[in-house]
Amino acid sequence: MSQLDDLYRRVIMDHYKMPRNRGELEDGSVTVNLNNPTCGDRISLQLQLEDGVVRNVKFTGEGCSISMSSASMMTEAVMGKTSEEALALADKFSALMKGEDVQFEDYEDVEALSGVNKFPARIKCATLAWNALRKGVEHGSGNHEGIEQ
Repeated sequence: MSQLDDLYRRVIMDHYKMPRNRGELEDGSVTVNLNNPTCGDRISLQLQLEDGVVRNVKFTGEGCSISMSSASMMTEAVMGKTSEEALALADKFSALMKGEDVQFEDYEDVEALSGVNKFPARIKCATLAWNALRKGVEHGSGNHEGIEQ
């Protein structure tokens, strides 16, 4: 195992064991519930959007280390970003999962998930929270229930 692989593994486990922004928002939030029926991962993502900016974001759910650490990383990466910037980060993450060489300059922890693309069955785990983000930003208000296919 390379030193980089070891570092990435530690970053993923840190986010899994001590998730950032885990919990629920109490006011004025968009809620998106998604699950991955293939492996049982589920997430409830809450976004507080004000004037086109992600003012706050939290998540709850259960799943593997990949899905939960990805959710933690995603919340940190999009906090304070405009809706357009958040969607651009989601697109960039999709490209990362396709094996493209992309950089997350402002939030490098996300790059720790770059190795997931070598395991096609785990890509859905990694993208679950990002798909919830996309749905939440695109819908902008109300509750949205969905099932990740």
